[in-house]
Amino acid sequence: MHRRPPDESRGGSLATIGALSGSLKARGLVALLAGLALVALACAPAASAAGLLTPKGKKVWWGVSDTGDPADFGQFSDDLNKHPAVIQSFRTWGSDFDESIKRWQIARARPMIHISTEDNNTGAEMITPAQIAQGDGDLYLVRLNKLFANKKMRAYVRPLGEPNRCLNAWAAYDCAGASRGPEHSTRNYKRAFRRIYVIVHGGGKRRTINRRLAQAGLPPLTVDVRGLKEAPIAVVWSPLPAGSPTVPHNRPRHFYPGSRWVDWAGTDFYSGYPEWKAMTGLYRRFSGKPFAITEWAVHTGDDPTFVNKLFAWVRSHRRVKMLVYYQDFGSTSSYRIQNYSSSLNVLRARLHSGRFPAYAPGAPKLPPPPPGGVKPSR
Repeated sequence: MHRRPPDESRGGSLATIGALSGSLKARGLVALLAGLALVALACAPAASAAGLLTPKGKKVWWGVSDTGDPADFGQFSDDLNKHPAVIQSFRTWGSDFDESIKRWQIARARPMIHISTEDNNTGAEMITPAQIAQGDGDLYLVRLNKLFANKKMRAYVRPLGEPNRCLNAWAAYDCAGASRGPEHSTRNYKRAFRRIYVIVHGGGKRRTINRRLAQAGLPPLTVDVRGLKEAPIAVVWSPLPAGSPTVPHNRPRHFYPGSRWVDWAGTDFYSGYPEWKAMTGLYRRFSGKPFAITEWAVHTGDDPTFVNKLFAWVRSHRRVKMLVYYQDFGSTSSYRIQNYSSSLNVLRARLHSGRFPAYAPGAPKLPPPPPGGVKPSR
């Protein structure tokens, strides 16, 4: 059973109320409760300006991964006859976003960014979870906050996804199930995730941000800023359903940062690893959060049954609010749904429902051309 973090406990406050209740009049008790509520609000992390960015009612955001080429997004939309409301970009720690923003604007899709600590070219780890937790990466996190806050751009931030996948640089365990040491422990993963949550959300003066970091068991900001604006983002936590390797200490619950530091819960789900029971267990365990399938794909051969079953699962689990297809790169990719005609036909049919809006409110748009148009380049 998941244990609640110590700093989420309200036991002391309730005990104080119980001790005083016999001697206070009703109006005094009400005043005390109101005061405690104000203290709790002051100590709570800032709520996102756009709430949890969830679609209304029974709606579900449909999305696709970003290949780096806007033409792939357009081709995917045309082949499915459905515009994705979300585009997921995979970014390495410290990278810039200028080109990504242009693709988001061309696509007119709300961005989700997955943040990796692994260098795309060398595979080397750029920063460890322990280093993030102690503040070594604060400069980058402040940059992320300013990116979304200053542009008032609604977005999903997905830090260090699949923490229980042994091949990831930030994984706590290797593929034999052995610990990778304290720098990568589940404790430090959770602390790193909390730090990312607090700083990228922002929403307060420096002392407010430092207080929230302290509540998360973390040291203060290491960057000299007067404060951080509130960014209109939601932070998504997304382990594998059962873990790789599938050993008890690599289960998702060991990586949960705590409810105060997670906006959405989610997971990745592929036709080659159809762990339905594990995904259902993950969905039920974190019942207070909107749920996202942050990556899914058909990749081991045409499998329309898998697509049908996945959409039936989404329909019967009402907190599922996002479904993002991972198309990988290149026309010959085994993840490309267009290479599986039966699966493509099923997916196209399932998406043509009012359940999947084509656009998310506030999605990035290309800026209007300057007066007089753009001069042709020589």
